[in-house]
Amino acid sequence: MQKQLITILEETKNQLNEAASPEAVEEIRVRVLGKKGRLTEILRSMGGLEPEERKAVGKKANEVRGEIESLLEKRRTQLNELKKQEQLAAEVIDVTEPGRMRRLGVKHPITQTIDEMTKVFMNMGFEVVEGPEVETVFMNFDALNAGPNHPSRDLTDTFYITDKTLLRTQTSPVQVRTLLSKEPPMRVISPGRVFRCDTPDATHSPVFHQVEGLVVGEGITMADLKGTLSEFARQMFGSETKTKFRPHHFPFTEPSAEVDVSCFKCGGRGCKVCKGSGWIEILGCGMVHPNVLKVGGVDTEKYTGFAFGIGVERIAMLKYEVDDIRLFYENDERFLKQFK
Repeated sequence: MQKQLITILEETKNQLNEAASPEAVEEIRVRVLGKKGRLTEILRSMGGLEPEERKAVGKKANEVRGEIESLLEKRRTQLNELKKQEQLAAEVIDVTEPGRMRRLGVKHPITQTIDEMTKVFMNMGFEVVEGPEVETVFMNFDALNAGPNHPSRDLTDTFYITDKTLLRTQTSPVQVRTLLSKEPPMRVISPGRVFRCDTPDATHSPVFHQVEGLVVGEGITMADLKGTLSEFARQMFGSETKTKFRPHHFPFTEPSAEVDVSCFKCGGRGCKVCKGSGWIEILGCGMVHPNVLKVGGVDTEKYTGFAFGIGVERIAMLKYEVDDIRLFYENDERFLKQFK
């Protein structure tokens, strides 16, 4: 039996020398030391030996087992190290190979336009405020003097969530929230996203952006409104830009006006950008209606104010000469990378 142990040891040495992978070493371990391994079977058969012989065989078996375990671990370590060296050699980095250029993204043109508009108004002393996109019917219509029969409240124009909540159709509700939370005088703008039931085409989108402006104080007049918006137009479109105010109607302002700017492309002579008129409409505005001021708890005998709402996409389309509003939302990299 001791001769068998020596034979197992020698055969195991030879097999380990020929083993080419850690997996092969494991297979040898199972064949020799596993539950049904050759050495294990000898140890189980020792029960039929005489005491003296059992002692000698047991001693030899333990020596052989210890040596085999040592050989297994040594060969496993060698093969793992060899595998590691081969992997490192295969994954070596060629430091002379040219690197890959990383393309950097840019701000979306709508974001760029909002940032530019915000900067202009902040330089004039305006503060930026925000309001929720999911708004109450009261804040979006009633508080802004748009009565129950106003056409803008129809289902064909407004996205209703419930009978009392909706997706705001304008940033004007921020006017009322600001009036309720601040004491005059105040000078604020509110950039934000708005929603209307429009069918997408070259000039309409169900989701777009506005910048709302509100000024309230003592002695505020239409002249202040005209001066503010004229300065805004000059800073956005050039120092030679002129403005023209046309009478209009909005339920939350009285008097109301729409504002045109002289075409920055042709200087007012007439071109395809301004459709030959020399003027381009950019926004709506007016003096804040007393009913709106009253909802905000403002003393209308002491304070007056003006408000305006500017369509960001319209400004961006004019400024960058984009002829289709849908280009802003299609995320076409060929279009967006032009605004670096």
